[in-house]
Amino acid sequence: MSSSTTTHAPRRLRFPSFTVQVLLGLALGVLLGWVARQMGTSADGDPNWLTTTLDEIGSSFVTLLKAIVPPLVFLAIVTSIANLQHVTNAARLAVQTLLWFAITAAISVAVGIGLGLLFNPGAHTTLSASDGSDPGHSGSWLDFLNGLIPGNFLGLGGDTQASVVDGVVVAKTSISFNVLQIVVIALVVGIAALRSGKAAEPFLAFNRSALTVVQKVLWWVIRLAPLGTLGLIGKAVATYGWDLLAPLGTFAVAIYTGLAIVLFVVYPLILRTNGLSVVSFFRGAWPAIQLAFVSRSSVGTLPVTERVVERNLGVPRSYASFAVPLAATTKMDGCASIYPAISAIFVAQIFGVDLTVKDYLLIAFVSVVGSAATAGLTGAVVMLTLTLSTLGLPLAGVGLLLAIDPILDMGRTAVNVAGQALVPTVVAKREGILDLEQYAAASAEDLFADDSAGAATSDDDATAGPSSERELVDA
Repeated sequence: MSSSTTTHAPRRLRFPSFTVQVLLGLALGVLLGWVARQMGTSADGDPNWLTTTLDEIGSSFVTLLKAIVPPLVFLAIVTSIANLQHVTNAARLAVQTLLWFAITAAISVAVGIGLGLLFNPGAHTTLSASDGSDPGHSGSWLDFLNGLIPGNFLGLGGDTQASVVDGVVVAKTSISFNVLQIVVIALVVGIAALRSGKAAEPFLAFNRSALTVVQKVLWWVIRLAPLGTLGLIGKAVATYGWDLLAPLGTFAVAIYTGLAIVLFVVYPLILRTNGLSVVSFFRGAWPAIQLAFVSRSSVGTLPVTERVVERNLGVPRSYASFAVPLAATTKMDGCASIYPAISAIFVAQIFGVDLTVKDYLLIAFVSVVGSAATAGLTGAVVMLTLTLSTLGLPLAGVGLLLAIDPILDMGRTAVNVAGQALVPTVVAKREGILDLEQYAAASAEDLFADDSAGAATSDDDATAGPSSERELVDA
């Protein structure tokens, strides 16, 4: 009598797709944020333990992403510059990119001005001019030069603050980086490597290898996005809620209406005009847009934005590695176009200043050109102060809007990042270098597929055109 046994391979635990994980993190974050808000603050006015925990989780995730930005931008741009010897239309790509930056900014500021005149936000608020306060810092047209010229080779900046605690002087030093300066440094190094010929080949080989390692680390960090989303949205709900919107309800509605028009009307029209699927774009770019909304940081979202542009939307790496970092510092339709336009009209109405056609043209000019002028700085407040000072409006008006700025900043940053992904995609399509097959199949899951060891082994493939870029993604 014989018997046979059948062995079954152990069943592997299947996790939900990455998109579902992020959505679950978003929903759980809202719930925990609401619970934290109901818990209130401590007797000393400090945040409760749940709010602190959510803040730590979210800020740690953004910090990890920001830590990847300097090496990623530097290595990717040096590699792409070295590969430009295989690209015949590099100068044309750069001009087209800047042109579309200006076109989309002009359309966005027109939307902002139109909504500001339609909603009259300054006439529908309980605030008055006496409620304003000086923001403490402002934007300047010279900021572009200050932000463009590197203070050191690494594009790093720092700030040291001293305080006295129990009779002891305590100094705290913070280090930050300027993405625009890193772009400039990488461009110079890349061009120098090109001009150095064979002597620079070992350096470029090391650069390519280091880029592969950094991209692997990036993939590990991105996998934490569901947890980061939970912390970021939870902290936002727990800290800000929506009760701050009451005195500025009309203003907030005008801002979010403008953001929605640009994101869901203007951008789709641009895509359709250029023969691109709207659904494919949002399906591919959504991970970056979503992260931008909860993180409120274009720079923090930069690694994800660059990855969706390359992996999901089919833009060649040689072009995306230049266009996306540049866009992250100078392409801000939410912060630099819609928001300053409506805010300037709001402040003018509060302080009883009648704006003329010339003033509206100045608002448009500042929005199109000013984002470059403030590229060395961060925050929509800087752009707003530049707009107000150019128009001769009181800077104290900025203080009227600071209470709800974090709530508005979520939508502004989402639109910023959507535009930063849109322009390289449109330019690549117009120049015939977009991988249309990859674009049509855009999926959030493609973004988070693990890179094999050879994901970036061939930089010649990265510049050879759409078919080789497809192979690069499939690797």
